Amino acid sequence: MSDLASESELSPQATPASAEPAVRKRPKPGERRVQILQALATMLEQPGAERITTSALAARLEVSEAALYRHFASKAQMFEGLIEFIEQTVFTLINQIGEREPDHSVRTRKLVVMVLQFAEKNPGMTRVMVGDALVFENDRLQERMNQFFDKLESSLKQSLRDAAAASGAATPTVDAQVRASVIVAFMVGRLQRFARSGFKRLPSEHLEASLATILG
Repeated sequence: MSDLASESELSPQATPASAEPAVRKRPKPGERRVQILQALATMLEQPGAERITTSALAARLEVSEAALYRHFASKAQMFEGLIEFIEQTVFTLINQIGEREPDHSVRTRKLVVMVLQFAEKNPGMTRVMVGDALVFENDRLQERMNQFFDKLESSLKQSLRDAAAASGAATPTVDAQVRASVIVAFMVGRLQRFARSGFKRLPSEHLEASLATILG
C-alpha cells in the first residue's frame, strides 16, 4: 500500500518534539487551531470517549475553554475541522489515483485500500467517519459524513462504470451502481468494526482475500 500515500499524507501533521522552554512561546497564527484538532482526534482514540467536553479538551491542552473559543465558535466547528481533514485527504488521494492509474479495475482496488489505510492510521477520525463520535453533536455533522460516503460511492461508480464499459458489459451503469453500493457497505462495515472493537480489528485484516471476493 506504500504506493498510494505516505504516512504524512494519511495522518495529521504533528508538531515536531522539542525541549520545553522556560517560558511558553505564543503559538504562531493557525498553530493553536491545529493543536486543538490534533488533541481532539487523539482523545477520540481513548476508551470511553463517547462524548468529549470542551472542558476536558481545554484541560488536555492546558488552556482555558475561552482560549478554545477564540479559534472555534463551537465544538461543532472543531468536528467540522476534522471532517474537512478527512474530506481533503481522501479525495485528494482519489484524484491522484485517478491520474496515475489507467486501469479502472486496479484504480477501484487502490481506492478501497487507500480509504481503509487512512482509517487504520487515524483511529480517532474513524470514529468520526462512522458517526460514533457525532451521536451527541449537531445533526449537520452526521449529514456531512453521509455526504462524504455518497461522494465516495459516486467516485467508485464512475470507475466501475468505465471498467464495465471497457469489458463490453450490457448494462455498465446499473452494474456499477450496484457494485459501488456493495463496496461502500463493505468499507463502512470494516470501519465500524475497527471503531467498536476498540481499534483491535484492523480494517486491513484479510483485505486481499476480501477484495478478491468483492471485486472479482
